[in-house]
Formats: sequence, structure tokens, C-alpha cells
Amino acid sequence: MNNATRALAFAAAFVLLPGILAAPAQQRYSRAALGSPTLPDPISVYDNWSVYDELSDNVPLTEALSMRELDQLLRLKKSGARFDYYVMDAFWFDPNGAYRTWKKPNWPNGPDAWIKKCQENGILPGLWFSTNTLVHLNAAPQWRDSLNKQGTAMSMFEGGFLPDFMNTLQYWYDHGVRMFLFDFADLTAATPHAEATLTKEEIIQRNSDALRDALANFRQKNPDVVLEAFNGFGGVMDSTSYPFPFKDPIDLRWLTVFDSLYCGDPRPGDVPEMNFWRTLDIYSDHQARRYHQAGVPLERIDTTSFMPGKTGTIYRRAFQEWKGSLILMLARGGWINTTYGNLELMSNQDADWYARVQSLFLHFQSVGQVETFGGIPGETQTYGFGAVDSDGSVYVVVNPAQDMAKIALPLLSQVQKPLSPGKLLFRDAGFVPRLTGDTIELGPGQMAMVGFGKYTAPAYDFGVQQDVVIPRAIRPVTAEFKSIGKGVIQATIPAPPGGDLRLIMQQYSPDGSLRRTWAGGPPNGTNMGKVFLLKAEQNGKELPVREDYDRVIWAGLSWAVGEISQKNLHPETPLTLTFQSTEKDPVQLKGRLYLVNY
Repeated sequence: MNNATRALAFAAAFVLLPGILAAPAQQRYSRAALGSPTLPDPISVYDNWSVYDELSDNVPLTEALSMRELDQLLRLKKSGARFDYYVMDAFWFDPNGAYRTWKKPNWPNGPDAWIKKCQENGILPGLWFSTNTLVHLNAAPQWRDSLNKQGTAMSMFEGGFLPDFMNTLQYWYDHGVRMFLFDFADLTAATPHAEATLTKEEIIQRNSDALRDALANFRQKNPDVVLEAFNGFGGVMDSTSYPFPFKDPIDLRWLTVFDSLYCGDPRPGDVPEMNFWRTLDIYSDHQARRYHQAGVPLERIDTTSFMPGKTGTIYRRAFQEWKGSLILMLARGGWINTTYGNLELMSNQDADWYARVQSLFLHFQSVGQVETFGGIPGETQTYGFGAVDSDGSVYVVVNPAQDMAKIALPLLSQVQKPLSPGKLLFRDAGFVPRLTGDTIELGPGQMAMVGFGKYTAPAYDFGVQQDVVIPRAIRPVTAEFKSIGKGVIQATIPAPPGGDLRLIMQQYSPDGSLRRTWAGGPPNGTNMGKVFLLKAEQNGKELPVREDYDRVIWAGLSWAVGEISQKNLHPETPLTLTFQSTEKDPVQLKGRLYLVNY
């Protein structure tokens, strides 16, 4: 779709806004009233965050880094991958430039070369902004009459900040920028006078109304712009164990101005997994499900989960378990599909695979129907995402539990044909999922993809993910763990024969809620393998424990999982297991054991 057609489509979509705002309150923000989606087509975005990281690491953003990734993006396009936008993420700006000038010496000549090369290759530039908070930014003189008393954020309904900010957005739009990300919003920000005379709820409402009105006017003037909301616009992102509905509810009126709402950067959920990267998948799956339950259409949710990179923000992930993560991100149905990070890690062969998967799911997003089914991921219930069109259907399913599990694949539309026969299109290594009619059995912690109809053809076979290995068998091992000190539990059992021993520790607050420990990010954060300790002793000798959570995790962790290899165990001989948390606050620990066979 060319830019002129896109602009007309956007304009048509937002003609409905006055009618929406005039409707009765109980009807005003329904899924149908808001429209799903607002974009004329699904889009594919590249964002360079996690190639660099100036929050949980100290890797700076530079022009050389940004142009290198643009070259890599163009290499992937030659393999058939689709990219519509390239977003310059956080901290491109001079701290004293009011978002008008770029940081020197990292950008000695500003962004012109980057913008020009994007445009020459059919890529639309995008920019990140910290909304109304001062993150790596100083208050410009024209913003100071909007500052809160802490000097950390600006009111958006008082003083000169918001008018100047909107002029800045227009300035960059006029320079070719077509996508804007709004992060770190503080809707409680107010001047000292307003803080003294208004309630917190009144301040939030006035900030929200002011920003919504300003963005609605900006959209009306620039109908082809894409606007996305990140942190600060509602929801809970720290964990997967929070109560629902959200304590910080999502105001669905934001969907009148934003094309998409983000629901959290990749982080471990509170569901323990032997493969660390799988728990990041479960976190993002859970967030998509909860935001959908809160009234946000799937098409309008950005799960921000496919983030391969070398920096602390992604826990030095590089390119591990990337295929399953990509499939899940695309299968969730969001119409803003963002790839982050070090594209040079993707070989030409990887790029071909990426392009095939992307093409399949962008097709389903555009012309098909995407639905969620099954249980709640953060509650350790088997779940999935399904997509259907007139030619067939594809299902992506996950079992987050520590046992084998079956899940039925539901019909996704009234005209869909019965699900038989089907074909397994993708899976983790190890246990081979068993597909029987419309039911599939998965191993512990496993994901798989199944096709029906047209999508059983060899062209849709995406192979086996070799860097995630699922046990072929698993069974619980009885053990009684007892507290032997602050943050320490211990059990002694006869070492079971016939498999590896999986150890699981989970941490709780005294009130029984799951408790995460935050030990910081690079370069000064503590490795979680030193915070949560899994120790095994037999015959007076400490045994090696295989771990995957032993990394610096800025987002916190509430569990530890490890395995003792069968070759290191003496069957039926007493084995003492000691689990410890060095969390300073009072916590309760629980331990579980499983015998697994690979």
C-alpha cells in the first residue's frame, strides 16, 4: 500500500472518532466502537533497542551502530523479509536539546543520513520519546513552568511543555518521521500549585485528556502517522502473578489515539522453566492474554517480545531459542510486529526461515482471524493462539507446566471445517508432540505449531528448534522440604534411579504471593545464580547442578530451576538438597523435585 492510500485509510478510520466520543459512556469504548484495528494493514517494524542499552547496560547508541543495523535490515529484505519502519529507540537526543537536536559526538551530523537511506529503500523512520518525563533529558526553558516539584516530569495540562512537545513531533514528521513511540509517561505529574489544589485522580484525568486531545489533533493533521503507547498507560508489567483485573486499569480511551498499546519488555514470568528463554515467552503470552481480557483487541497489543541482542536489556540472549519466540510473537495477532536487536546475528539461511514465518502470520493477521484459547499462561495452564482463513488454520500451543498435558484445538469460526487431518509444523527438540484429531499432547514446558487444510503442505514445515530440548518423560519425586534458617530450606531423599533430577525452588512473600528479587542489571547487577542457590550433596561431595537462570536479570526473578545429571547420582543413596535465597526481606521458599528423561 502506498503512502497516499495509507493516508486515506487512516483518515477514514478516524472520521469515526467524534461519533465515538459522543456515544453513551457504556458504549463509548467497546471493541466495536473503537475499531479493530486502526491500521489499514499489519506492519513490520525494526527497532534498534537491545543492540544498545543505556538503562540496564552501558552500551551507547551511535550513528555507526544504527547505520550498520540498517544495512543488515536491507540484507534481510533481500531474503524476502518485510520491514516497513525503522524506529530509533531511546536516547538519540541531546539532553539539552528539547528533542530537537541529536546527541553529540554519537551523531556528529544529526539524523539526515539515516532518514535519507531509510526513505531511499522504502523504510519509514520512527522515533522514541519519553513522553513527559525527564529520562536522560533536561527540562528546556519553555518546559519549566510545567515541572513538578521533584523536577522529574512535566504536567501536560499546565504551562508550555505540551504545546512545545507537539510542535516537536510536527517538526520531525515534516522531516520524514512517520512512527512515534511514547514511553515512561507520568500521568500524575503536576505543578506544585496543581498538586496542592487537585486530587491525584483529577491530575491523571487532566493529563490524559490534554495528551489525548493533542494527539488526536496531530493525527488529524498527519493521518498516516503511527502512534504507539509504551510504559505509563496502564496495566501491570512487573510479573505474571499479579491480581486481575489490573490494579492500574487500562483506560481504553487511549485506543482513540494510539494504534497499539505495549504490554511489557521481555522478562521472566513467575512460571519456572528449565529453559530460561521459554519463561520469557510465557510472560509475553500471559501479558497478551490479560490485556485482551482488559478490553484491548489483540490487533492493538504489542507484546514487544522478539528481541535478540547482546546487551543487558535482553540478558545477553544473542540468538538463543529465537525461532519459537518469533512464532509466538507473530501468532498473538498484534498488528505492529516488531523485531529488535542485532540483525547481524541472523545468517542468510536464518533470514529465509524468518521471511517464511513472517509471511505466513502477516497473511493471517491481514485476511484471517486470530483468537486465543485454553488457560491463563501465568497460572501454569496450557494455552494457545489460533489463526484461520478460508484455506485452513494454524495453531501455536504451549504447555507451561511440569508434566505432560493435552489441549483441544477449538474451531475458530462458524464456517471452519473439522480439524482433521493435521500436521505438526514446528516443535522443540526432545519429546515429539502427539496430535490426535483436534487434540495435541505436549511435554513439560513445550511449544508446538500445528497446521490444517492448506497449511499441512511441506512449504509450511518449519522444522525442529534444537536449542530447546523437552524431556520425553517426567514424574514428580516426593520430598519434604523444611526450613533450616532464614531463606533456606532442605530435604534429604534417596537418590531416584533412572533419570536426571530436576530441582525447582519458588519464592513467596509472607502473605503467600510470589515474590521477585531484583538484583540489578549490567554492569553492576548480581548474577541470579548467586542470589538463588541450588545445592546438592551426596556422600559428602557437592554435585554439579545444571542451571539456565544464572544470569544478570534486571527484571527480577521469583524462582530457580536446575538439574542433576543421572551420571552424577548414586541411586538410593541419601541425597541432601539445600535451596537458599539471599533476599534481604522475609520470604518463604517452596521446593519441588521431578525425575526427567531426555
